Amino acid sequence: MPSITAFAKCPGLIFVRPRFDVYRDISTSIHAIFKRYSDLVEGVALDEAYLDVTENRQNIPYASTIARHIKTAIVQETQLTAIAGVSINKFLAKMASGQNKPNGLTVILPEDAIAFVEQLPIEKFHGIGEVTAAKMHSLGIHTGADLKTRSLSELTHHFGKAGQYYHKIARAEDDRPVEANRVRKSIGAETNGTKKSRNACGLSSLQLLA
Repeated sequence: MPSITAFAKCPGLIFVRPRFDVYRDISTSIHAIFKRYSDLVEGVALDEAYLDVTENRQNIPYASTIARHIKTAIVQETQLTAIAGVSINKFLAKMASGQNKPNGLTVILPEDAIAFVEQLPIEKFHGIGEVTAAKMHSLGIHTGADLKTRSLSELTHHFGKAGQYYHKIARAEDDRPVEANRVRKSIGAETNGTKKSRNACGLSSLQLLA
């Protein structure tokens, strides 16, 4: 919440001055750990990144194993905990990383992806904010299963270009690649017929979460 709101709710609140130079140094250390395992690291923020580990530098076959190694290294080298989400694309990895805070590791397997999305409350979807969720509720869309019943044309009518994204994620689809020239929070990829299967894993150092 905004600082002014927090102060109004708690007049005795003590504000601690942020130390962004320290945050940046720690972020650099954590991203260096990421790059031990993959050249495809897309930073989202100081504390978040998407890593594509389908072909990783350690030749480790399972993304979940890599996530455990990274979490351990972060604790040993920075004394910070981390959350991790592992799945087949960016959207699912992001959703997985939010399941077991503050120090969890969640894996969404390909065979579980659709069921996971269908049961998810619409306001929990990454990319659907409070205003959009309220609009969806007014249209009778409350869960991923509800969203999946809506056609692409209907969603684009109500939500414009974003409707295409909503149509895909309702089906657990996300074909966005990991872009190594950016800074981000999961490992992204997907399995879909002719598309190459990839591994996604999302990690964030807990103390730096906004």
